[in-house]
Amino acid sequence: MRIIARLEKWNKPLLVLVSLILLTGLGLIDYFTGYEFSFSLFYLLPIALMVWFAGKWFGIYAAIISALTWFLADVFTGNQNANPVIFIWNTAIRFGFFLIVTLLLAALRSSLEREKNLSRRDGLTGAYSASFFIDSLQTEINRSQRYEHPFSLAYIDLDNFKSVNDQQGHAVGDKVLRTVVNYIQTNVRKTDLTTRMGGDEFAILFPETGHLAVKSALSKIEKGLNKEMRKFEWPVTFSIGVITFTESPETSNELIKMANDLMYTVKNNGKNAIVYSLYSG
Repeated sequence: MRIIARLEKWNKPLLVLVSLILLTGLGLIDYFTGYEFSFSLFYLLPIALMVWFAGKWFGIYAAIISALTWFLADVFTGNQNANPVIFIWNTAIRFGFFLIVTLLLAALRSSLEREKNLSRRDGLTGAYSASFFIDSLQTEINRSQRYEHPFSLAYIDLDNFKSVNDQQGHAVGDKVLRTVVNYIQTNVRKTDLTTRMGGDEFAILFPETGHLAVKSALSKIEKGLNKEMRKFEWPVTFSIGVITFTESPETSNELIKMANDLMYTVKNNGKNAIVYSLYSG
């Protein structure tokens, strides 16, 4: 698993180059050892590298190159067949074998990616899951400490959400949650992360965003969210705590607690407002 993790950090052109070098090396070994020795199993390594890290089509190209390399090695090592068609037949069979492996690996990779993406998302709202968000926040902490860039974290609680569930039913409550997430995700940058922390609580991470920038962004988001609630005649407002970090604590849980405490300050002072704070260590 460590090897795979390291290879995933390589860029695609480098992986393609390494795979082509491996194929060339295998072709030379095939040539110098003669046609009596079979190296079919070893051709699967560069094919697997191509399809897993560069994509299905690169894997197919690698399968074609592997079959042709094997064909040329057979021809130039003096392998004598009763009929030249045998060369073509064997090459086609080898290509078919390589192609099947390529397609199976591509399907497995695609399935794993889907599972990975599903684990990152909240099933009801489509927001990021709390576990993925916490990991991403820790990454942002490390980056901020290294490059001394600010970032901001907003913690949002839906006021009066319980009354919606009680009076209009959970189906309507679910629609409220989806509406909130959809509006936020539509009105933040692609680099900003929106998560459902649980129940009717949400958080937004604003990477490389200072105090003034996050105030401008949250002011627009709050006004837009309240407008959405009024449009559907839902009695929901928003208590929001926002903290900007120019220096950050060591762990993501500490940051989340700070933003959560700010949100509860709003809750305890009448709800439906935003409190901003600046943390500088």
